[in-house]
Amino acid sequence: MTRTAIVTGAASGIGAATVLELARQGYRTVGIDVSLDGARASAREATQLNAERHHAIHADVTDEARLIEAFDESLAFLGHLDVLVTSAGIAETTPFMDLTVEAFRTVNEVNVIGTFVCIREAAKRMQPGARICTVASVAGIRGGGLSGTAAYAASKGAVLALTKNAARALAPKGISVNTIAPGATLTPMIAEQWKNDAHRTRVESMSVLNRTAQPHEMAVAIAFLVSPQATSITGSTLVADNGLAMY
Repeated sequence: MTRTAIVTGAASGIGAATVLELARQGYRTVGIDVSLDGARASAREATQLNAERHHAIHADVTDEARLIEAFDESLAFLGHLDVLVTSAGIAETTPFMDLTVEAFRTVNEVNVIGTFVCIREAAKRMQPGARICTVASVAGIRGGGLSGTAAYAASKGAVLALTKNAARALAPKGISVNTIAPGATLTPMIAEQWKNDAHRTRVESMSVLNRTAQPHEMAVAIAFLVSPQATSITGSTLVADNGLAMY
């Protein structure tokens, strides 16, 4: 039976790269994003990579009612659900003392609550053997200090904890939950900041490999975590940061 996956944040960056990598590995996918055009573009490209049909759905992960509908629509298209990847997220670079509660809340609504709702709704529709991979960040391990600041680092730290709790809660259902913690990865989230050569050099020099990763590198790691080859792995964090955190 063809393996199936829902990927949030599928319009660009790590989410789009994950849709394509899963397609290369034979999956049928549904991409969910606030940018329907971007998600459709990912689906079209995925269709060229295998013989399966791929679909795109418009939804904002902060809109619980719409997100539940999107999961229902996804299941109707896919027939069954083997994999969820929660790549939808936003960044925040406002300095600590200038950060507003509103901005802090917005980041956490997307990155934390949106991730939680996706995990919950996917788990309701999954069978034993299904796998979930969230997308955290090395910022959640080291408290920021790269580009994202307090709100972003706190939200990704929360994703790390949420993933472990979900792994415990869903283990009796036979569902595994892991996370990837990328370091600097050249996605639209950091593209503008990476135009500043001094900033890019500073961040890259913090890692032992002294480089910025590409989205496909994260997608390959995610594809492993959601694969049958990773059956013994749950509640784990795969740190993919070019040797930055070394924790």
